Amino acid sequence: MPLSPRPLIAAWVDAFNRKDVEALAAMYSENAVNHQVAEAPVEGREAIRAMFAAGFAAAEMVCIVENLFEDGEWAILEWRDPLGLRGCGFFHVVNGHIAFQRGYWDKLTFLCQHGWPIPRD
Repeated sequence: MPLSPRPLIAAWVDAFNRKDVEALAAMYSENAVNHQVAEAPVEGREAIRAMFAAGFAAAEMVCIVENLFEDGEWAILEWRDPLGLRGCGFFHVVNGHIAFQRGYWDKLTFLCQHGWPIPRD
């Protein structure tokens, strides 16, 4: 039986904190879209798998749940990390898989916390 949005995203957080790229990718539908608004949208399960693999290789990321809500086919996650970064994510879950995700977080704070250069356009 497919998971409803709230338990699916609770499992997503567990996989994220384990840095389990395969478990994360399996939670997305084949043609899912993950749009972190500070970045270009990532389309398709394989591209999302690669995005997570690159992200975990580049930075120490931890998701601490502050609130997790469910409304119909949607889960809403409010989170923070140990360094003080905060954000939220909206997950559209269809047939037990994430079909669409949109995340909001402060890219400048993330770059500064990790000592990375700030891009100048």
